[in-house]
Amino acid sequence: MTQNPMSAGSPEATDPTRTGAPAPAKISRRDIRIAERALRAESAPKIRPLRAAGTMTAVLALIAGVAIPAYAATQGGGEATAEQVTAHDIAEADAQSLTVGGGATASQLSASSYSGTTASEIEKEKAAAAAAKRAKEMAAEAAAAAASSSAASVYSGNATPSAPSEGVVFPLPAGAWTSGRGLGDSGYHKGWDLLASTGTPIFAAADGVVSQSGWFGGYGNAVTIESNVGGSATTTRYAHMSSIAAAAGQTVTAGQVIGYVGSTGSSTAPHLHFEVYVNGGLVSPQAWLPY
Repeated sequence: MTQNPMSAGSPEATDPTRTGAPAPAKISRRDIRIAERALRAESAPKIRPLRAAGTMTAVLALIAGVAIPAYAATQGGGEATAEQVTAHDIAEADAQSLTVGGGATASQLSASSYSGTTASEIEKEKAAAAAAKRAKEMAAEAAAAAASSSAASVYSGNATPSAPSEGVVFPLPAGAWTSGRGLGDSGYHKGWDLLASTGTPIFAAADGVVSQSGWFGGYGNAVTIESNVGGSATTTRYAHMSSIAAAAGQTVTAGQVIGYVGSTGSSTAPHLHFEVYVNGGLVSPQAWLPY
C-alpha cells in the first residue's frame, strides 16, 4: 500500500510551509526604488501634442517676422515703408561729419595727415615765437652798436671823472664812450647804453650806499647804489661790468671807481648799461646826468 505523503507523521503534515502552495516572494530595496521612479514618471505633466504644435508655430512666426524683412532689405528688393525711409534718412544725416564746399579741389581734400592743437599749446608757440623774435632783434642791435663804436678793445685813457654838478658826476671818463641806445628805444629797455672799451673805469654817479653787488641775471656783473640827490631818493644801476670794485653795504662817493666796463650778462659788445630811478620811478639818464 502506497503511503500518503500528507499522512499523519510525515514532515509535510506537521510543517505548514511544506504544502503544495508556493512560498511568498521577498521584496528588495531595489524593487522599491524602481517602483518609486515609475510612480514619479507616471505623475509628471505630459506635453500635449496640441500645445507643442502651438509653441512651434509661434517660434516660426517670430523668425519669419524678423529674419525675412531683414534679408529683403539687404537684397534691395521690395518697396521701403515710410518708417524705413525715415530711419534711413536720420541715419544718413547723422553720418555726415564733414561738409565740403563746392569750390574745394581734389588736391585740397587729399591731406595725408592731420593734427590738433590745444589752446595752451598755441599760447606756448606764440611765446616761443615772440622770444625768438626778441633775441634776433637784440643780436642785431648789439651788432649795430659794436659796429658804431670807435673805442679801442681795451681802455687806456684818462680815468678822471667829470666835475660834480649838483652832487652828480658822469659814470664814464670824458671821451671814453659813445652813445648807444637810450631809454625807450625798444619795448624792454630801461636805461642808457654807453659804448666803451673793455676795462674802462665806471664811476659812482652820486654819493650813496651799495645795495647790490655781483651777478644780477641779464645785467651780468652789476652794482646798484642808493643815494639822496637834491632831497629825492635816487637809485643808480651799472650793468655788464667785466669786474666789480665795490661791495654790498659799502659807502661810496661820487666819482669813485665801482667797476669796469665789460660785456657780461645779456650783452654782445662791451658797454655800460646805466639806469636811474628817482623816488621809485624810472627817469631818463640823459636828462638826469651833467654832460
